[in-house]
Amino acid sequence: MKFFVDTADVAEIDDLAATGLVDGVTTNPSLVAKSGRSFVEVVREICGLVDGPVSAEVTALEAEAMVAEGRALADLAANVCVKLPLTFDGLKACRQLRRANIPVNVTLCFSAAQALLAAKAGASFVSPFIGRLDDQGQDGMQLIADISEIYAQYPRLETEVLVASVRHPMHVVEAAKLGADVATLPPSVLRQLIKHPLTDKGLDAFLADWAKTGQSIL
Repeated sequence: MKFFVDTADVAEIDDLAATGLVDGVTTNPSLVAKSGRSFVEVVREICGLVDGPVSAEVTALEAEAMVAEGRALADLAANVCVKLPLTFDGLKACRQLRRANIPVNVTLCFSAAQALLAAKAGASFVSPFIGRLDDQGQDGMQLIADISEIYAQYPRLETEVLVASVRHPMHVVEAAKLGADVATLPPSVLRQLIKHPLTDKGLDAFLADWAKTGQSIL
């Protein structure tokens, strides 16, 4: 499974990328707004920090305007992936951008039927929002299972399942068990994946025993 980090915080991306765990980045207008910086500046800087795809979202609602914005975003860096909403116009724009060989992440997916349409439109990624479904009393992880099952029936579909709206580490583990291609994680969740109380306890014990020896490696 690939890990994308879901943020526009350049310092966080830089720190996490140093671990080798970050395969890409997803952003959206809300995340960029929190940075208080120029959208174009932020996207360019992020693209320089990671080798993998950086999803940058259009703000237009009509297909032709989406395509124009998508082309402008793609010109910012070679690893920009244009992010489009899963609407009728979004699917039309996806088709046009993919014909121009521009990668597209179709976002705000909440049903398996929508995911099938995104794949037929040629999306590079589809982003089902599991946390938001859970918030509504629905089973977000079941959506990942349904999409993965459908895509597996049609090997010619090349769209990757990008699990979004991830709230906690078990979302990641369950999605990985279902064979999802990518999970995009808030920095806090990616850091939580590393932590375990028994790891901390064991390390404390090792260090205490080492201190008793009075030795130093350097």
